[in-house]
Amino acid sequence: MTAKNTSINKIVLSYSGGLDTTAILKWLQETYDCEVVTFTADLGDGDDYGPVRQKALNSGASEVFIDDLREEFVKDFVFPMFRGNTIYEGEYLLGTSIARPLIAKRLIEIANETGAEAISHGATGKGNDQVRFELGAYALKPDIKVVAPWREWDLTSRESLLKFCETHQIPVDRKHEGDKSPYSMDANLLHISYEGGILEDPNAEPEESMWLWSNSPEAAPDSPTYIELTYKGGDITAIDGVEMSPATVLTHLNKVGGEHGIGRVDIVENRYVGMKARGCYESPGGTILLKGHRAIESVTLDRELGHLKDDLMPRYASLIYNGYWWSPERIALQALIDDSQRYVNGVVRLKLYKGNVIVVGRESLTDSLYDGNIVTFEDDAGAYDQKDAEGFIRLNALRLKVASKKNRKMI
Repeated sequence: MTAKNTSINKIVLSYSGGLDTTAILKWLQETYDCEVVTFTADLGDGDDYGPVRQKALNSGASEVFIDDLREEFVKDFVFPMFRGNTIYEGEYLLGTSIARPLIAKRLIEIANETGAEAISHGATGKGNDQVRFELGAYALKPDIKVVAPWREWDLTSRESLLKFCETHQIPVDRKHEGDKSPYSMDANLLHISYEGGILEDPNAEPEESMWLWSNSPEAAPDSPTYIELTYKGGDITAIDGVEMSPATVLTHLNKVGGEHGIGRVDIVENRYVGMKARGCYESPGGTILLKGHRAIESVTLDRELGHLKDDLMPRYASLIYNGYWWSPERIALQALIDDSQRYVNGVVRLKLYKGNVIVVGRESLTDSLYDGNIVTFEDDAGAYDQKDAEGFIRLNALRLKVASKKNRKMI
């Protein structure tokens, strides 16, 4: 084929080693007559990346990057997001969304290192990921070129991709149809997602065999597990008194949470590109992170500051979901969120049982705003004068009384 853009001599491809990106690698070489460098991010999905490296080289990659980004992912992306108690449309913990800005960042870094003029990805034209990858790339390198094959080529089905690979003598691992997962899946340390297959019917219950990380609540242990989370500056630094790195924290919480059936979500979400889509997610560790963080904030965070964070959270969640991690408004919101966490220090005790995360204790020896001497139902020794409440109520009722006297009926 004739190259579509002769100014592109090298492209960095976000490469998983699956059918789509394997076909894309060859298609880029053929269509753009250029070198292709592949980049694979290890974000904790548990895969063995040795075969991925070999497959990329066998398929003609001029250079292969496989980077272990697990610690950076949790420390610089997941933890900052959870400082905001971030959740999209009331349920989704943004497991896929938060990984994309890191991948975009590394794609641009590799493009700079290798002298590539363009990057490429395997996201389809129907999804959010194309937006997330490309907004991130343009924010970090405005003159970068982006090649999105799913918006250009005429390969529109699995069979057409297989035929393309066969024509170009590209080895593809064709699993037996009965062994092939019917779902489109994405996994990292924060979650695993499932889309497609029977899930395209929003009224169809997922098969139990679909879930890979968690027991069902019915099959979870009959005895609870108690865990103790230590927080410093809003981040977990230790579990049950054992200090852990950010990635180790999330790995541990995924394991114990999954055992107890925690973190399953089945939602119909609103994609940024305009359509509704049904997805199922497993986020055992993230579910525990959210519950624990809100618990430690409940005793350490000022009331109005906490309410302000809650007001801003849906906007912050939408920025991440829609791909604006590298935007000035997200960075400004993050500065506010991070400043709010200065006194979010202490310990939270949780009980994990049959799909539930139950707060059973929270304590901050140095930064708690909870004063038992004030709130007690017993004798408070003058710490709080109950007569003060009368004037407080009268002042707050004043506007209501004035409106009522003007016959502005509320019912």
